[in-house]
Amino acid sequence: MLLVYTKTITPRLRYTFKHVLTRILGISIDFTTKIETFIAHNEVKMSYVKQPLGDEFSVRSHDLLFEQGIGEVEFSIQKWDNTPCFFPTGEKSSIPYDIFAASFYMLSRYEEYLPYVKDEHGRYTAEESLAFKNDFLTTPVVDIWAHKFLEIILERFPDVVSEKRVFEYKPIINIPVAYAYKKRGILRTLGGFATDIVRLKFSRFIERFAVLLGMRDDPFDNFETFIALHKKYQSKAYYFFQIGDYATNDHNISIYKNVFVRLIKNVSDYSKVGLLASYASFSEIKKLKIEKKRLTTTINKPVKRVRQHFNMLNVPQFYRALINLEFTEDYSMGYRDTIGFRAGTCSPFYFYDIGMEIQTPLKVNPFCMQYTGDIESEIFPNEIMKMATEVQKVNGTFVAVFHNVVLSERNMEWKELYVNLLKAYSNETHH
Repeated sequence: MLLVYTKTITPRLRYTFKHVLTRILGISIDFTTKIETFIAHNEVKMSYVKQPLGDEFSVRSHDLLFEQGIGEVEFSIQKWDNTPCFFPTGEKSSIPYDIFAASFYMLSRYEEYLPYVKDEHGRYTAEESLAFKNDFLTTPVVDIWAHKFLEIILERFPDVVSEKRVFEYKPIINIPVAYAYKKRGILRTLGGFATDIVRLKFSRFIERFAVLLGMRDDPFDNFETFIALHKKYQSKAYYFFQIGDYATNDHNISIYKNVFVRLIKNVSDYSKVGLLASYASFSEIKKLKIEKKRLTTTINKPVKRVRQHFNMLNVPQFYRALINLEFTEDYSMGYRDTIGFRAGTCSPFYFYDIGMEIQTPLKVNPFCMQYTGDIESEIFPNEIMKMATEVQKVNGTFVAVFHNVVLSERNMEWKELYVNLLKAYSNETHH
């Protein structure tokens, strides 16, 4: 066990040390504010203070973990070997940066509490973030810092017991619309034909017609293909169904249609299923509550997992709403149109509510890429495979968000990427 000496044990400090040392590195820890207890401890120990007591293993503390609320934070981004880092510590510190304060800044989404320019949907964008501005968005810095810390402490204490984690690959399947053309009702179907004509999308008109006559499969109905693929590679996907009412940004078929109910039940028999919260539910918590109840009734199991449609994530309001509705896992932490690690990590972490200064029971599963069709296709396969390799090096969890359309013939490059990721990483994933 590693004993940490510090002047004050704050909720922020406890949260961050537990995450970095115990969850990422598998090192059990304890804290003390008593110098005598620290000195008498003959096993692994470190101090987290402004000035070390003597020549012990010490990290010079930044003020961030001892403050409350939000304030201005100054940055000087530097390189630690090849990894960007901030909050330098000076010569008397055993490591050159206060990775604990830096990790808290990233994990708590501190910067998302500060004023920022929202996009047209009211979202926080990658361009606003410290990681984007300093070119480390595609690097899981928190996990890399933790592993660098482990190397240095092992030099001082070779007997440190660290339980190695196992790399995991988690593909997420977003289902905002289960079928492209089927089961949409007469008015929506006629409207679809009219739109195809007005927009001169004649190939779409023909495809729609062929599907409705039963001459072609619906391009979004790839669920059997997903089952077969995942059986082949002995892996599981996580499916998130949108079952909100039809609206401007929510276009799924009605949850009251038997074919849709059967589909959700069928998928929930062999996979983990969660709620893709509708765009409309973002501003109306009552709608989120109704959607959760609908899905619970449909699959006859508790619904614990949730993602926000369009990645409409605002911190801390949305997470507080999830906690109130007793969701325990969120999969919205990432950017819709940019690849990278929004919270600087590839490890699941508990949401820390800065407004209340507590660690909440909500587990955040960050993703680093989402299929939207907006990401430039020349870049994505190499960049994504590179990120997967980075995650593998630190035994993290690689979460990639796809769309049920990804296996259709319309998206050959994305289909290839989906299969390549399964080939490369499924056998290493332990379920």
